[in-house]
Amino acid sequence: MRHFGHIAPAVREALFFQEPCEFSARSPATTLSAALGATLYSPATRHALADDIVKQTGRGVVSMVLCLEDSIDDCEVAGAEENLVAQFADLHARDARLPLLFIRVRTPEQIPDLVRRLGDSARLLSGFVLPKFTEDSGVPFLEALTTAETAGGRRLFAMPVLESPELLHLESRTETLRGIARTVDKYREHVLALRLGVTDFCSAYGLRRSPDMTAYDVQVVGAVIGDVVNVLGRADGTGFTITGPVWEYFRLQERMFKPQLRRSPFMGRAEELRTALIEHDLDGLLREIELDRANGLLGKTCIHPSHVQPVHALSVVSHEEFSDAQDILRPERGGGGVLRSAYTNKMNEVKPHRAWAERTLRRAEVFGVARENVGFVELLAAGLVK
Repeated sequence: MRHFGHIAPAVREALFFQEPCEFSARSPATTLSAALGATLYSPATRHALADDIVKQTGRGVVSMVLCLEDSIDDCEVAGAEENLVAQFADLHARDARLPLLFIRVRTPEQIPDLVRRLGDSARLLSGFVLPKFTEDSGVPFLEALTTAETAGGRRLFAMPVLESPELLHLESRTETLRGIARTVDKYREHVLALRLGVTDFCSAYGLRRSPDMTAYDVQVVGAVIGDVVNVLGRADGTGFTITGPVWEYFRLQERMFKPQLRRSPFMGRAEELRTALIEHDLDGLLREIELDRANGLLGKTCIHPSHVQPVHALSVVSHEEFSDAQDILRPERGGGGVLRSAYTNKMNEVKPHRAWAERTLRRAEVFGVARENVGFVELLAAGLVK
C-alpha cells in the first residue's frame, strides 16, 4: 500500500517531487507509525464491513479500526465479535488489497480470544486499540497482546488510547502520565502509536466543541494535549508517535463565525472545492490538522470517510519543508551553525532544527514531497474519489 496509491500514476507523478513510498503490514514499526494517516473508525456491527473495508481501501484509506467499544451498545458486543470473525473470513477468502486493520477491544480477555477465533484470517490483523489506557489498566491489555502474539506467531501492535479522567484531572495528571510512560516504555516494541480520546476529555466536563472550534480552543483539552506531548512525544528517542483527536462533524451546522478557509489558495482553481469543504464543516478540520502538526501530532482519528483525504493532503511535505530539512541534515552541517533557507525566507539553525528535520524527512518518506508549485488544494482535489 501507499498514500495516494489510489490515484493514477501519471497524476501522482505530476503532483509529487518525491512520491510516497510503498509499505506493508510487515514494514518496520517506525514506518508504519508515521504512515497511519487518517485512521478510519467503523463499528464492528456493520454487516457489510468487508465490503466497506475494500471500498475505503480503493479511496485511499491505509488504516482502519473496527470498534467493539464506545461505538456500539453493550448488548451488541457478542454479536459484533461474531460479525468480525465472519467479515475477516470473507476478506481472507477475497485476498484483496487491504489497509492496516486494528480491533478496538473492551477487555484484555478479548484479545487472545479474538485471535484464536479469527484463525487463519488473523494474518490480516495488525493489532489492537486499547481503551482508557493507564498504567494499571494498560498492563493487562499489553500482557494479553503479547500472549496472543506468541500463540499466533505473528507480530501484533498496540495503540493505547489516552482518555481516562485520571489523565484529564490536574491533581492526578502528572503521576498518570509517569505511569503511562513507564508502561509503554516497557512494551515499546509493541506500541505503534498513542491515540488521544478528546471526546472523553470533553465528556468529563460536559463539554462539546462546535465546528467553529478546534480541540485546542477548548483550553482544558489543549492543556492535556500539551502535557501528553511533553512527556510522551519527545524527540530524544524516548517519544512515541501521538495521533490527533477525532473531528466529530461531517454535515452543515448553523455557524456563528466566518469560515476559516481563505479564498486565495483556491482562486482560479477550485472555488467549488472550497465551498464544498465549508458546507461540510471541513474548514475547521483543516485548521485542526494544521494545529495537530504544530503541536507534535501525526495522523488523526477519523469517523467519516470525507475526513480522510484532507488529513492526507495536509500530511504531504511541501517542497519548501523538504528543502529546509535536507539543508539542515547535510553531513557538512554536523557542527551546527545558521544558514539562510534555499527559499530565502527564513533562518535554519542546524542544531535546534535537527529533530524537526528528521521528523519531516520521515513524513516525506511515507506521504511524499509535493512539487514546488503544488499545494494542498491540488493534492486534496486529486485524492478525492467521486
